[in-house]
Amino acid sequence: MSAAQRRRRIASRGQGLVEFAMLVPVFLVLLLGMLELGLAFTHNLTLEYSTREGARVGAALVNGGGTLGCGAGQSPNAATVDPLIIAAVERVLTSPGSQVRLADVSQIRIYKADGAGDQASAPPTPPGSPTPVNVWTYRDPLIAVNPTVGSQELNFYASSTAWPACGRTNSTALPGPDSLGVSLAYTYRFQTGLGAIARFIGGGMGPTLQMTDRTIMALNPTQ
Repeated sequence: MSAAQRRRRIASRGQGLVEFAMLVPVFLVLLLGMLELGLAFTHNLTLEYSTREGARVGAALVNGGGTLGCGAGQSPNAATVDPLIIAAVERVLTSPGSQVRLADVSQIRIYKADGAGDQASAPPTPPGSPTPVNVWTYRDPLIAVNPTVGSQELNFYASSTAWPACGRTNSTALPGPDSLGVSLAYTYRFQTGLGAIARFIGGGMGPTLQMTDRTIMALNPTQ
């Protein structure tokens, strides 16, 4: 082999090494991206199932039973409705196989939904009425006492209440039964090094991703 051939062979090896070094990060990002997407999709499915279960319970319970309304003798079990909704959501979030961390669920909202499925506006009367939504915020049971359902203490507490269960109606008379929405906000934390790699090469991706989900159901028209 001549000296010129040896030089060409060495140059070819060097070129292959450079190409390999350039392609490895690309393949690594693609691999981590597919893995991260699958994990994020699994988390999102769990969130979807949880809001669906919460809305289903809320639609079935309506005002907790008894005569509709917030007057004396009406809706005697109204105070149990929202805790049961939250318990249903938690039951899915903590089910076997779930990868969701309850501490990363910042809040769960139970609200009256409008025709588009969005949170309904505050009623015009009386003036100054609040928006019909109840916000449940995460709080570690080791820090403070949260509401209980049966013997199970919840991981959330009602930080604001503006749509009491006694004020919900499933009457078929116009304008028809209320629609109840259950939504939650979740901070997904990347499970792989995708975020770190993206930041290293100049991307704006942070270590977390904000996820939300909601389910709307009409209250069961049983009255």
